[in-house]
Amino acid sequence: MQETIFEVQDRKTDKELYTYQEGAIQQVFEKFDNERDDYHLLYQLPTGGGKTVIFSELVRQYLRNHSKKVLVMTHRVELCNQTSEMLTSFGVVNKVVNSKANLDDQDQYVCFVAMVETLNNRLNDDKLDISDVGLVIIDEAHYNSFTKLFKFFENSFILGVTATPLSSNKDLPMNDNYDELIAGESIQNLIANDFLARAEVYQYDMALTSLEVGSNGDYTVKSSSDLYTSPAMLNKLLEAYTKHSAGKKTLIFNNGIETSIQVYHTFQAAGLPVMHLDNTATKKQRKQILKWFRETPDAILTSVSILTTGFDEPTIDSIILNRATKSLTLYYQMIGRGSRVLNNKSSFTVIDLGNNMYRFGPWGADLDWQAIFKSPNYYMDRIRDDEDIEGDFIHDLSDEVRAEFPKSKATYFDIKETYEQATFAGESSKVVLERSIEQHAHICIENSEDVYDAIALAKLLKEDIDNRIMVYGKCISKSTHNFLSWLKLDYQKKLNSYLRENFDRVFEEIRGYPPED
Repeated sequence: MQETIFEVQDRKTDKELYTYQEGAIQQVFEKFDNERDDYHLLYQLPTGGGKTVIFSELVRQYLRNHSKKVLVMTHRVELCNQTSEMLTSFGVVNKVVNSKANLDDQDQYVCFVAMVETLNNRLNDDKLDISDVGLVIIDEAHYNSFTKLFKFFENSFILGVTATPLSSNKDLPMNDNYDELIAGESIQNLIANDFLARAEVYQYDMALTSLEVGSNGDYTVKSSSDLYTSPAMLNKLLEAYTKHSAGKKTLIFNNGIETSIQVYHTFQAAGLPVMHLDNTATKKQRKQILKWFRETPDAILTSVSILTTGFDEPTIDSIILNRATKSLTLYYQMIGRGSRVLNNKSSFTVIDLGNNMYRFGPWGADLDWQAIFKSPNYYMDRIRDDEDIEGDFIHDLSDEVRAEFPKSKATYFDIKETYEQATFAGESSKVVLERSIEQHAHICIENSEDVYDAIALAKLLKEDIDNRIMVYGKCISKSTHNFLSWLKLDYQKKLNSYLRENFDRVFEEIRGYPPED
């Protein structure tokens, strides 16, 4: 009979715990010592704060002072292996319970690391003895897949760790499965003390009302693909990258493989160093792509959710959210990939092309995690929908187009306010677009020497016209795709006609003299 390995070996890492990490371990052990044996404790710490370091040291200390075993659960194979390596570096001998693991020697180990689905199968088949497990640690505890395993650990202390203690499923709140939350150091404090990099954010006002929400509560891949693979959106992405992230190591998040592939082709056609990665890649392909990404200073990697957890690359300088999400957890995970500090890196770029910051607030905002944990539905119900968000947008000309109208002090026209004034005065809603056309014509003529110049400038107003029509459609509660498409074409025709018929008159009103023949 082989002897069980109960001793903890010396630490193989010189990694020193920070004060807040040591404090977290002390808080957990206080609960372990004073609460019942089957207490369920949840610990929150932002991405990059070192959750794996904390619970690895916690396991080491637990095994030194207790005669029971430890089980660590993860939801992905990559996390399983990374966790095992971290535990080993802390002197904790452990066994990975995966689909190929031989459990004949399980009695030699006091610490196991397992992926949730594999563990579920092994426990249902009675292949793993957990009778002496005193501590269960659940990494990325916000995933609902773990809860089905709780029935196997009715006498164990369960510690869940997560950056965002909020379930994506309103019917499965985390406070149903955990007795208490300990909120760790905030993102703001971690940035202030140089543990995390600061985010420099560039937001774009996006029209997202065409997106549909699926049964999982988030935007569907199909509706996202239809929007984000359009030429206009691909061009906007490329322009945003060129303006804010050119030359920086950039990670782009998309909702759907087709979108990511189209992004890849767009950036490749622009002569930029880019690769695409999704969950259909083989282990060898994934390893090669990530090696290239790590070693290439200006690399661009376009991906589909696969790199939101279990992926740490401190050299990332830019994160692009080329998608919208209704998941607070996903929002924090995506941005968190760029927050690792490295050498002189103290900040990183975030480009938001999904109105995500309007939806959830700035990354690193002072969220009350205790209130969210206790009343998740109250928080979820307060998240603004797209129509509400877009109602506050001020759609003006882009900087590039605005530069073509240097003589105009103002180019913005408030469709919503004009509609409200017209309605109050008992006028037809049609006057709103008539006044909008007059204003567009005015700025075109103001910056032209003849009618041909004015019509050429009018062509540059397409995006602004589209935005005004979208707002107008919402005002009159008539926004079918065909109707809005017709309105946009009709608007452009009427604008050109107005310029031809009124150029001389408006020109003279503006300049005080008629245009030259």
